[in-house]
Amino acid sequence: MVMLTRWNPTNEAANLSQRMERLFNEMAERGLWRTSEERPLRGSWVPAINILERPDSMVITADLPGLKAEDVEVTVEEGTLSIRGERKLEEVAEGESYHRVERLYGVFERSFTLPNSVDVEKIEARFSDGEMTLTLPKREESKPRTVKIKVEKN
Repeated sequence: MVMLTRWNPTNEAANLSQRMERLFNEMAERGLWRTSEERPLRGSWVPAINILERPDSMVITADLPGLKAEDVEVTVEEGTLSIRGERKLEEVAEGESYHRVERLYGVFERSFTLPNSVDVEKIEARFSDGEMTLTLPKREESKPRTVKIKVEKN
């Protein structure tokens, strides 16, 4: 006897969702960036970035722990701001070995399209305690202004 089951795309989607969730959880437990030898893959690190808009500027902060200002390059080209760098795994001395490597290492690059309101000639960068802050001033013509309204009496 052959039993026919009506195909239901909703069931397929639910099964796929469960399989994807299980796969994601397994990868999170193992660590996406690790190889079987517990060594991080190159280029697997992406620093966290915040972008704040103020009336007169935009401020980008990047978490770059373990790096120095000379390890990071900031460029602006054709309206795109790019932050590049590399965090390297510390070398161990003879007789030393890592038991676990959880910190991420490798080359990174983050790029952002700048709004036309940013004055790229006046961008400033500072680096302190593993955090880089970029201040992107707005052009004078794009800053908000208040216009006084005159009230006429009839």
